[in-house]
Amino acid sequence: MTIKNNTVNRRSFVKTSIKAAIGFTIIPRFVMGRGFLAPSDRISLGYIGTGKQAKSLISSFSSITQAVAGSDVDSQKLAAFQKIAEKAHALAAQKGEYKGFKGYSDFRELLERKDIDAVVIATPDHWHAVMTVMAANAGKHIYVEKPMAHSVEEGRAMVNAVQKNKVILQVGSMQRSWKNFRQASELVRNGYIGKIKEVLVNVGDPPIAYNLTPMSTPPNLDWEGWVGPGVFNPYNTELSPPVEQDIYPHWRSYKDYGGGGVSDWGAHMFDIAQWALGMDQTGPLSFNPPKGNELKGLEMIYANGIVMKHVDFGRGLGVRFIGEKGTIDISREYLDSNPKNIATATIQPNEIRLYNSSNHYQNWLDGIKTGVQPICDVETGHRTSSVCCLANIAYQTRRNLVWDPIKEQIKNDAEANQLVKAKIRGSWSLKSKK
Repeated sequence: MTIKNNTVNRRSFVKTSIKAAIGFTIIPRFVMGRGFLAPSDRISLGYIGTGKQAKSLISSFSSITQAVAGSDVDSQKLAAFQKIAEKAHALAAQKGEYKGFKGYSDFRELLERKDIDAVVIATPDHWHAVMTVMAANAGKHIYVEKPMAHSVEEGRAMVNAVQKNKVILQVGSMQRSWKNFRQASELVRNGYIGKIKEVLVNVGDPPIAYNLTPMSTPPNLDWEGWVGPGVFNPYNTELSPPVEQDIYPHWRSYKDYGGGGVSDWGAHMFDIAQWALGMDQTGPLSFNPPKGNELKGLEMIYANGIVMKHVDFGRGLGVRFIGEKGTIDISREYLDSNPKNIATATIQPNEIRLYNSSNHYQNWLDGIKTGVQPICDVETGHRTSSVCCLANIAYQTRRNLVWDPIKEQIKNDAEANQLVKAKIRGSWSLKSKK
């Protein structure tokens, strides 16, 4: 798939090669250097996790990639996904351009295949970090579902592995590739509502402790493999429902495997707040939970004094930016403002313009072929998931937390700081390849 690094500067050489290749039909793969593919190459994908979300993703990727392999600990879900993949590539198979799909019960076998360029990780959150590190160590480019990490320490390990192995990672926070979210963020960034005072973010509640009734594990499911590096709890269909239900599982609600609504939707909405505020490389410095056992009301304060609140402002899941001159509300259903004309204002060429991606999936593939970082790269994804993780720690401890975004530690609270660390069970590891 790749060869060793060239001695020339990769980034400048790639740009020069692409410009020079406009008049050619094919750019040989070797000219791109290690980790890159020629623009003419069709990327071969392996899917790790083949449940509900993977079936959604293959519909976005199938026209621009080839799904050649998949891995799942549920043999029925894997078989169902294989049928979808083969149907999606039926025409290519007739032309002899598709060599078929192979399923694996152990994702490590998939990672060993040299013909797989990249992987899509669509597993429960507690698996993201281990799989991402192993995929990076294997030289695979990575699309990992949001939230990127299940703990702050996991996120940093993912950043280190991706950067050390020089692979391209895109986090599935696809709202960054939607026009209205970029418009709202550019309006905020350019001061259309004046200096920002508050940001209201409405997402779901924090996760809960495991409280499910133990059930017999079905023969098609490797439960030990499903739990992997996570906390071992007995099987229940809420965590891994049978394939015929075709629903999003509820593992997201349980803190051993997900981050509740704070992480599940926070990875979308806190992400947009971070983007609009220009905080992609850092985060809030303090996390102050509400009194009592309230599940909303957390306040997060940035170094510049802006307060971001986890509250329901009455318009469903979304973000409200409150400035000195007005407000902007943004969600998947609306983009509006007060005064009304602000939302439709045209951002001028001389103003701040944010990364423009109109297709989150193609954006990742373009990054693989050019070496240019995608719109939600690994550091950005880490910072957003850190906000989610720290918010959940604040709700869990019910204490005001002071955060150091450089050292990535909670100050003066050893107990809370332990929750920043990864809890990896068994022999699984977060170590980058030496």
